[in-house]
Amino acid sequence: MKKFHLVVDVEKCENCGNCFLACKDEHVGNDWPGYAAPQPNQGQGWITVSGKERGQYPLIDVAYLPVPCMHCDDAPCVKAAHGAIYKRLDGIVIIDPVKAKGQKALLATCPYDVIRWNEELDLPQKCTLCAHLLDTGWDKPRCVQSCPTGALTFRSCDDYEMDKSVKEENLEVFKPAATTGPSVYYKNLRRYTRCFAGGSVATHVDGKEECVEGAKVGLLNGAGGKVAETRTDAFGDFKFDDLAGNSGRYTVVVTHKNHESVVFIDLAESVNAGTIYV
Repeated sequence: MKKFHLVVDVEKCENCGNCFLACKDEHVGNDWPGYAAPQPNQGQGWITVSGKERGQYPLIDVAYLPVPCMHCDDAPCVKAAHGAIYKRLDGIVIIDPVKAKGQKALLATCPYDVIRWNEELDLPQKCTLCAHLLDTGWDKPRCVQSCPTGALTFRSCDDYEMDKSVKEENLEVFKPAATTGPSVYYKNLRRYTRCFAGGSVATHVDGKEECVEGAKVGLLNGAGGKVAETRTDAFGDFKFDDLAGNSGRYTVVVTHKNHESVVFIDLAESVNAGTIYV
């Protein structure tokens, strides 16, 4: 059977806020019986976007992470709700706006912290993937419809097709240790959860400093094993991405025209090794 899946490309998200605002537009002041009671005008959103800065000046990048309800196959909230939260056959998890009334304790069951408390209605609430629209023929929820960069995409496919996409597109889930079987997948999640090591290569020519293009740069781990290799770009810059944080000491070896330079870096978080001269 086909199920709904949301795919988030972290590299394409610019934190424009359109997904948040579209959700507000659809749910603030609107009652969708059986799906969701009205969302409060202020104080909460059913999709949040967090930002993370990596590196040090001038080698820095910023990534944004949209986080809605994960619509998990093995959802802790469903187990704890005694019928007040249920998962549909198409994969969407719904908080019953009548049965869940007064159950504030359900907020603590979510490992992704995406269930919100509506103080006025005494009700836990969250993203429904706009199920009320999908059930009337829409092909995507409002957040996806409003995304200008294509960071959010929506898919309807069976488990085999989704598993194939996960492998072919290198998709990941957020917080895999939670083991909840999310229906939301991420592309380029490394930009938010992993680290990089980078720097610049330069040389001196006639007393002037010039960047070095095409220098070979190798990254070795603490045991001396090769982790990765690259070449500097037109500005003399290099970057090794998708490294684990707090992974210890690395050696950066730069080779250019029979000259070799070696520097050591300690990777607690993303690090700019600075300018390396050859």
